[in-house]
Amino acid sequence: MAELVYNEGRLLFTEEMKKEYTILIPMMLPLHFKMLEQIFNSHGYHSELLYTTGRKVVDEGLRNVHNDTCYPALLVIGQLMDALLSGKYDIHKVALMITQTGGGCRASNYISLLRKALIKHGLEFVPVVSLNFVGLEKNPGWKITPGMFKDMIVGICYADLMVWLANQVRPYEVNPGETDALCERWLRYLCETDFKIHEYRKNLPQIVKDFEDIAYIPSDKPKVGIVGEVYIKFAPLGNNNLEEFLRKEGCEVVITGLLDMILFMADHNIVETELYRMNYLKYIVYAGAKWFMRRVQNGIIKAVKNSRFTPPGKFEETKANSEGYVSPGNKMGEGWLLTAEMLELLHSGVNNIVCAQPFGCLPNHIVGKGMIRKIRNAHPEANIVAVDYDPGATAVNQENRLKLMLSTARTKKTEEKVPVTV
Repeated sequence: MAELVYNEGRLLFTEEMKKEYTILIPMMLPLHFKMLEQIFNSHGYHSELLYTTGRKVVDEGLRNVHNDTCYPALLVIGQLMDALLSGKYDIHKVALMITQTGGGCRASNYISLLRKALIKHGLEFVPVVSLNFVGLEKNPGWKITPGMFKDMIVGICYADLMVWLANQVRPYEVNPGETDALCERWLRYLCETDFKIHEYRKNLPQIVKDFEDIAYIPSDKPKVGIVGEVYIKFAPLGNNNLEEFLRKEGCEVVITGLLDMILFMADHNIVETELYRMNYLKYIVYAGAKWFMRRVQNGIIKAVKNSRFTPPGKFEETKANSEGYVSPGNKMGEGWLLTAEMLELLHSGVNNIVCAQPFGCLPNHIVGKGMIRKIRNAHPEANIVAVDYDPGATAVNQENRLKLMLSTARTKKTEEKVPVTV
């Protein structure tokens, strides 16, 4: 059994634990996180993705996290503690993974709340692994090597591409379920291969072609973009299956990829150096990482441009959208990225937008809900609704707000079709 090693009061995840322990990973994006699970395992770890959902996860979170704390923290910790207390795992051979952003957001402090929950249940011997790209909480048994980082970025881009294409096909497919089956088929294939760049370049056009080959019926469905706090924006558990609800309402969902958020995190470290003239070594590291990520992402854009699908936007163009609205030095609550994504959607003709946010997240509300009026002043066609999510919010209230936005969208679409007579 692995020896417990502490450093400054913190239990470390050791090299010995890497061989013996299972790392439990909370769910956010199914395709992306299945890919990451495979990548971690291919680099010598034994990781397992959690699929638990529903009210029991929320209740477990409420038992361990104060309800005034950020809703994503409550859900992530609830899912991890629910798994740990389920009896399914050997609690002496399991570790928990949680992300740390490194910014001013409370996401940097979720890890402390998780450790507090472990102590409450007498499980302080369970190590917690921080997944971050900013040098926080290092562990001898957990290291993101350059090769592992490369694989993670390639895997995330594969998933970004499949989600982007699936959202443009699924609402129109002739044979329901064919799009999801294709996603699963490609996921299995990619998880059985390595994530080499030359294989990535070869696979991208084939993925696009396979989605193009799905039989579909063209239809003028309203397009609805989703922006917001990163967990609530992406995680079905956090947003009460928002994407599924919109599809059932006859909409085409438009949602940007996860890599944009990682690029944003690299970018704000670069901007900090430019603004404050400090830590030039960090500047070089993040500038190199950003260059690599943009190069990998450009492969997606190039592959989609040669098809019938609408390609995703380039990161620098997205960033340029925020000029005149939010400073590039604003990194709190998804910073300038949230505002820029709303503007990117409007520039691409997606006028209906859901801004999904955790209740009480002040920075996120400032760059999200707080910017809606200014955006509407510049874009009168904008049909934006801000929806808050928290443990006490009912799905009925959230769906009523969404239906009101969709009603406005359908009315505008009908008015556009009516010929003007003089």
